[in-house]
Amino acid sequence: MRRTNLSGAACPIARSLDEIGDWWTLLIVREAFRGARRFSEFEKGLGLAKNILSRRLRQLVENGILEVRAPANGGARHEYHLTEKGSRLRVVMVALRQWGEDNLFAEDEEMTVLLEKATGQPIGRLRVTSHDGRVLEPDDVVTRWRAGDVAGTA
Repeated sequence: MRRTNLSGAACPIARSLDEIGDWWTLLIVREAFRGARRFSEFEKGLGLAKNILSRRLRQLVENGILEVRAPANGGARHEYHLTEKGSRLRVVMVALRQWGEDNLFAEDEEMTVLLEKATGQPIGRLRVTSHDGRVLEPDDVVTRWRAGDVAGTA
């Protein structure tokens, strides 16, 4: 099946999925957030075939989500680091994690948890809020076309 290119879609969700919608891509980003830097670290953390990992890493670099750097220790092998664009995926990753926690695990089932490093406490739940901080429910928002500098609600 041929993949549809959504990079020119008017919908921000479609364009985002075009760039990061593959599950291996998101798992590579997860590993980068966990501190993986070298090809071998990504390979070990994911158990992904070398050819697929190589292709996904190359695509993440081309898309500006990861960048290749020389290692700080002066070693021969390069490292992959999240760019600013890649670091902004943190909120997406936390939202996906929290959705999975709420919908894909039984009450007593073990799972990894995301904790604040300084306190050891679980992080707070993400919420969709208005410009003044009120929590918004799905029925409180609407998607509209943005025309020029006048933004519709989304």
